[in-house]
Amino acid sequence: VQLVESGGGLVQPGGSLRLSCAASGFTFSRYRMSWYRQAPGKGRELFARISSGGGSTNYADSVKGRFTISRDNPKNTVYLQMNSLKPEDTAVYYCNADPVVGGKNYWGQGTQVQVTV
Repeated sequence: VQLVESGGGLVQPGGSLRLSCAASGFTFSRYRMSWYRQAPGKGRELFARISSGGGSTNYADSVKGRFTISRDNPKNTVYLQMNSLKPEDTAVYYCNADPVVGGKNYWGQGTQVQVTV
């Protein structure tokens, strides 16, 4: 089982990034997918989730209107489009797979996003 995030990097405030999380080794379409982030010195925060079929999404207030989670089940990939980035978005971003019915929960290794002038 693998979840591999990519797309992180350094961006200026107001800029955009698109993260990807490629899944393998499990039935992707049977899992809710989420994005978490962890800023330096803080706990891991759940901020975006998408249902197994992609028809339902939820966001934390801190990212609502700026970030969009989506998924492509045939490609076993979940995406995070991040717009209007702020310095407080600086964190390590993780994707998470949560089974709809039974099974294990999986984590990616994380990708760093830094928003700075």
